[in-house]
Amino acid sequence: MRRSIFACVAWLFALHAPADEVHTSADAINVGTNAEIRSTNPGVNRDTNTDAVLMHMVEGLVAYREDGTVGPMLAEKIDVSSDLRTYTFTLRSNVRFHNGALLTSSDVIWSWKRYLDPKTQWLCRSEFDGAKGFKIESVEAPGPLTVVFRLNRPRPLFLSEMAAFQCGASAILHRDSVYPDGSWRAPVGTGPYRFSRWIRGQVVELRAFKNYSSRGGPSDGYTGGKVAYAPLVRWILIKDEGARRAALLKGQVDVLPGVTPDQLVEMGSPRGIRVSNAPSMAVNVLLMQTRDPVLANPLLRQALAHSLDTQAIARYASGEAGVANASMVPVPSAFHTDAHKQGYAFDLALARKLVARSGYKGEPISMLTNRRYPDMYDQAILIQGMAKKAGINIQLEVLEWATQLDRFQTGKYQLMSFAYSSRPDPFLSYEGIIGDKNRSKRKVWDDPKAIDLLGRVAASADAGQRQDLFNQLHRLMLADTPVVVLFNPGDSYALRASVQGFVPWSQNRERLWGVRLKTP
Repeated sequence: MRRSIFACVAWLFALHAPADEVHTSADAINVGTNAEIRSTNPGVNRDTNTDAVLMHMVEGLVAYREDGTVGPMLAEKIDVSSDLRTYTFTLRSNVRFHNGALLTSSDVIWSWKRYLDPKTQWLCRSEFDGAKGFKIESVEAPGPLTVVFRLNRPRPLFLSEMAAFQCGASAILHRDSVYPDGSWRAPVGTGPYRFSRWIRGQVVELRAFKNYSSRGGPSDGYTGGKVAYAPLVRWILIKDEGARRAALLKGQVDVLPGVTPDQLVEMGSPRGIRVSNAPSMAVNVLLMQTRDPVLANPLLRQALAHSLDTQAIARYASGEAGVANASMVPVPSAFHTDAHKQGYAFDLALARKLVARSGYKGEPISMLTNRRYPDMYDQAILIQGMAKKAGINIQLEVLEWATQLDRFQTGKYQLMSFAYSSRPDPFLSYEGIIGDKNRSKRKVWDDPKAIDLLGRVAASADAGQRQDLFNQLHRLMLADTPVVVLFNPGDSYALRASVQGFVPWSQNRERLWGVRLKTP
C-alpha cells in the first residue's frame, strides 16, 4: 500500500529526532498550516503565519490586548513625560531568556541597537530612525531594570507601533540569538515556548519553556498571563486543503486555521470536530475610484451603497464567520461604539431614486476581483447581483491577485472587491484609505476634511478625543462614500474535541499557550 502523506510526516519526525525527542499527538498540539514560515528572525522576513509561530517564543516591552489597545508585557510599568517625548520602562524582575539568562536593561538596549542598524534589515526601522520624521534619539539604561527612550517629537502611537506584528513586536532578544559576526542564528526570547527545530517544508516545532515567567492574571491578547500546558507544539505544513482536512479528521492535526462554520457543514459536520470563531479586525470593503468619470458623482456611489444587503454579504462571503460592519473601526475594537453602527440602509427604492438623480445611464462599470481569496470573489458576485436590481451595470474582471494588487497600488480601477488585514489601532485602518492621491495612488479617500481629521488623530494621545475624531471620520465617510465597508471576517478554526482552552481573537493568529489536550 502506498504510504500516506501523514505517515510520511510522522516517519520524518522520527528520522530527524533523537529518541527522547519523539512526541506523539497525546502530548503535542499539532496545527495544520498551509504555508512555510519565512524565517525565525522577528520583524525581518515575515508574514502572518510567521508571526503566529514567533509570538510563542518572543515578547516585547508592550503587546496588544484583546481589544487592540496596548498594555505592558516585559515592562512592569511605563511612565510617559508630559511632553510625550520621554518613555521610561520599568522591567519585570526575574524574567529569564530561554538560555537561562535574566532579562536586564542592557538586553533592551542591545535589541533596539540591532533593530536600528541597517544591516539587520528590520522592516520597521524607517518608522523609528527619522526616515519619516519621527526618531528615537536615544535608548538609555539608568538602572538594571530601567530603560529610557527619548524621542525627537511627541508620538502618541509610539507604543502601538512598538507592539506591531510586522515589527515582530519589537521583541527583546538575548545576544545568543545571533552568531559572533552578527548574522542570525535562532530566537532566544522570553516567551512560554522556545525554539526546538525547523525542518523546512515539513514542520516547525517548539518546546515549553519550563522557567517561563508569566505576568499572571488572565490572558489578554498577547499580554496577560500565559501558561504552556502542552510540552510541545508543532506547525505541520500541508499545502493541499483536502489533505489538511483529512489530517484533522484522522487526528494527525488538532487545530486547523481557516475552517469556517459552513465549511464544517460541507465536511459533513463530523463528530468530535467543532469550529471556534471570533470577529477579526480585518475589513472587507468595496472600493470606489472617486476620480473615475462615472463614479465621481457621489449620488451614484450612495445609490450603490444603498443597494447592498451587507448582512447577507457578510453571512455568505465569510462562510458564516464574519460580522457585518459599516465602519473602518472594526467591531472588536475598543473604539467601535454606537456611532459606528450607523451605516447605509439596504433600500432598493432609495437606491433607484439616487441612480435616476445621478444621471447614470447604465454604462458598464468594471469591478476587479480575484479567485485567490474566496471572500473577495464571493462578495463581488453578491455585489454585482444586488446592484443590478438597482439598475447599476457592474461587470466583473477577475484577475490574478498580484495583478489586482498592482492595480490597487496604482489606483487603476473603477470598483474593486478588496480586504484590508487586521490593524489593531483604528488610526491605521483609516490611514490605509485616507491621503493625497497625487502623492500615493493607492489612497482611496482624498477629502481635505478627512485628511485633516486623520492628522488630528495622529497627534492625539487622549482616548476621548480620539474617539470623537473617529466618530467624525465615520460620519464624513458615510456622506462622501469613497468606500463601502462590508464586514469584519472571522478568525476561524476547526478544533478536535480534545483541544481545550483555545480562544480565537481579532488578530488572526493562533495562540497555543493556555491550551490543553484532554486525554481520552
